[in-house]
Amino acid sequence: MTLSEFVKEKRRLANLTQPELSEKAGVGLRFVRELEQGKETLRLDKVNQVLQLLAMK
Repeated sequence: MTLSEFVKEKRRLANLTQPELSEKAGVGLRFVRELEQGKETLRLDKVNQVLQLLAMK
């Protein structure tokens, strides 16, 4: 499973939309979309923010 698949699956299991995830994690909506699409160059600190939020759900 790729990181993008993992994030998408965890977001769906938490019943969050992309806009809700971006707001709660403190990152931009564009970032969430790029993360779920598998963009290879993303800021690691923001990736960690998203993963920390999903770990709490």
